[in-house]
Formats: sequence, C-alpha cells, structure tokens
Amino acid sequence: MIHEIISVGPLQCNCSILGDEATQDALVVDPGADIEDILDTVANHGLTVKAIYITHAHIDHIGGAMKLKQRTGAPIHMHKGDTQQLGLLDMQAQWIGMPPAGSVTIDQWVKELDRIRFGEHAATVLYTPGHTEGSTCLFLPEEKKLIAGDTLFAGSIGRTDLPGGDFKKIIESLHGKLMELPDNVIVVPGHGGLTTIGEEREANPFITDNRFRPKIQEG
Repeated sequence: MIHEIISVGPLQCNCSILGDEATQDALVVDPGADIEDILDTVANHGLTVKAIYITHAHIDHIGGAMKLKQRTGAPIHMHKGDTQQLGLLDMQAQWIGMPPAGSVTIDQWVKELDRIRFGEHAATVLYTPGHTEGSTCLFLPEEKKLIAGDTLFAGSIGRTDLPGGDFKKIIESLHGKLMELPDNVIVVPGHGGLTTIGEEREANPFITDNRFRPKIQEG
C-alpha cells in the first residue's frame, strides 16, 4: 500500500494519501489546505482519488475538502457528530488566519466500524469523540496503522477547550478504544511526528496517570 503524509496549511496538518498499488485507487484523509501539493503527490504515484475522509471538522483538516472534491469528483466522508462544526468554519478560519472554506457538503456520513474502501484496501472507522463530538480515527489492520486525527498525539492528546470538546469523552475514547489496539500499531497524528500505541501506553501522561483513567461503574 502507498502511504504518503503531507503537512498542509499554517497549522501543518498531517494529510494522508493512501493508495492501492494494484488498482491505483486512492483515499485522501484530512486535506486541510495545499490542494495542489496533494494532487501532485497523487499524480506522482499515478493514483485516482476515490474518496475523501475527514477525521473532524476543524478548518485545518477540512479546509481544502471541497476544492479536492471539485478537482477529483471524490465524495467526502465524515461523522455526523460534527455537523455543528461545519457552521463554524468561517469563524475557525479567522482564528488561525486561513481563508474561509465556504460551505462544505458531506456526501457520506460514517459511523463506528464503517469501512472506507480504496481499491482492495479498507480502513475501519473508530468513533472517538472528545476533541470534537464527531471525531473519528481510521484503523488499517493489515498495515497496522491508525490515522488518529487530533484524538492522539505523540505524548499528548487533542485539546478539548474549543466548541464541541469534552475532556471526559476524549479520555474514554483513548482508554476504551485506542488503547485496545496492539502495541505495534503505528499512529499518524493530526499534527507532528509518528508514534505507536505501545509508546503512548508507556509514556503518554494522559494514558499512564491514574487521575485520567475513566471511572469504572460498579454494580
């Protein structure tokens, strides 16, 4: 499988370009900006974009989605929990100095364990609310990779102080969903360098500190 990661936009969002070498079909995850760079990478591998996936509707992850859709005809997939965020995109753009994204139309709402296909490969949707209400990750079991959006970073987690954020929910997503994955799974965060589930299990303070562990209901 082809996997290229491009850092796009002023916040250097990690945009993943996933390609099937047999069919030349591609999936683009979080095309926040710099669409020409994304299209150049797609073309360099001889790929055709068949789907666009948004891990959550913050402007740095979704800002270029409509432009990429217009250029490729590929449908946009996202979780419905972030519908409200779509109405805040222009405000988000002002916060970080990005051009307004305009209206973004989602073609396919996803849910937990949906499979996003590109050629002979498929990525599984993991619903991980907390950074936003509709945050998701994509898990590629054959490749042992997790595209984590802004749910999990190397040594940290996504902020929860913006509209739609919920610290309790992101902790539950981390412990109840992502830490269930094997240690050797490579994590591609929404920003910054790669890590692994094992490294985060051992060293991420939001995982190791008992103060942050979800309370277990008794009875």
